[in-house]
Amino acid sequence: MQLQGIHHVSAITANAKRNYDFYTKVLGMRLVKKTVNQDAPSMYHLFYADEQGRPGTDLTFFEIHRAGNTYPGSRSISTTSLRVKNDEALTYWQKRLEEHDIDLDPIKERLGRKTLAFRDPEGQRLILVSDEQNKGVDAGEPWDHSPVPKEYGITGLGPIHLTVTEAEKTEKVLLDILGFRKKGSYDQWTVYETGKGGTGAEVHVEEQPDAQPEKPGRGSVHHVAFRVDNEEELKKWQEIIEASGFPNSGLVDRYYFKSLYFREANHILFELATDGPGFATDEDMNHLGETLALPPFLEHKREEIEESLTPLDTSR
Repeated sequence: MQLQGIHHVSAITANAKRNYDFYTKVLGMRLVKKTVNQDAPSMYHLFYADEQGRPGTDLTFFEIHRAGNTYPGSRSISTTSLRVKNDEALTYWQKRLEEHDIDLDPIKERLGRKTLAFRDPEGQRLILVSDEQNKGVDAGEPWDHSPVPKEYGITGLGPIHLTVTEAEKTEKVLLDILGFRKKGSYDQWTVYETGKGGTGAEVHVEEQPDAQPEKPGRGSVHHVAFRVDNEEELKKWQEIIEASGFPNSGLVDRYYFKSLYFREANHILFELATDGPGFATDEDMNHLGETLALPPFLEHKREEIEESLTPLDTSR
């Protein structure tokens, strides 16, 4: 039994409209689900992904209107990576981001791959990573209706970066409990991989023992989820995590997938999530994200929920 890679990453925005405009109109990702935070349904939960919302391609955002600035530090998911097809795509993105006045760094090699780091308008730390040298978890497919040419489009999530106070504790969770493998290192980062490996299945960890814990806000990451094949396997993972002494959420039905949450030894929130049933469960694949989707257990509150949300036009 093995985790298959990154499932999704969930972050925080203070403004759903500006977030939607940036991730769909600048980054060219597809909004595959406009829904709400099931634990706090007065806030949007937006899912951006590839053409079908495949597991491993979802970058999601909770809208928290009063979210303040993020103060980076340890005990955090400090950077999220997004995959592109090849090195040529990075050259395209460098020019595109400059044209949109996005804060970015020069193209840089990390672990033998070319990458391009940048920040979204709220300070979300992101890295575009080239798959030209990648062998591992399959990428997704960019959306045909994206404003970005398909050959340069974002194809999924890449390595997730963790900044921790005590790296040995996180390593123990990754290796001994979750079954990751140590792959190597570069600069101050140690690299771990799972499943088929490659950019879609890596966690990069740096230790900053003297850093203060991150103060999260807009532009920070709430949690990272790893892929599990099905509910049966998820139950087995729950047994493993409980036997290791980590409190957990128990199985949670998110309707589009089943989940299990726990905090690893440096207090970073991990989720294990099933690949299915997927986002076409309640919407036609050709019209994902165009209307507010609610799981059946929230449908009876639709009128109340819609009144609490600022209207967000996502129709094409």
